[in-house]
Amino acid sequence: MIEEQKWHNKNVEDAFKNAINGCHYAFTTQRNFKIHFLIALLVVGLSVWLQIPLERFLILILAIIVGLTVEMVNTVAEKTVDLITEKYNEKAKLIKDVAAGMMLLTALGLAILGLLVLLPALWQKLNG
Repeated sequence: MIEEQKWHNKNVEDAFKNAINGCHYAFTTQRNFKIHFLIALLVVGLSVWLQIPLERFLILILAIIVGLTVEMVNTVAEKTVDLITEKYNEKAKLIKDVAAGMMLLTALGLAILGLLVLLPALWQKLNG
């Protein structure tokens, strides 16, 4: 019973600390998370420079949050498989491949969304 209690947050402060630890882990150890975060900063900077309307900017912010979240879910899937088995296993590989595919599909969709929001404003800025 005592061992089981270590897995539960005692209060809201502990819950936030654990969540921040998870974000820190993703940022400091996951190369792709860092890449997505860098792209997110570039998108935000470009949005400010292009003076994207607030409604469209909020869409981009939501897209960034979705992309980073799915990257973290991918990490969770990978680490869960690694916890269950250290040996090569076809089913474990399939889980990792599907999680990576989920991230790829998300990234492609969000990239298209980002281009649809940013390209018209960029085109206008460069030609007008």
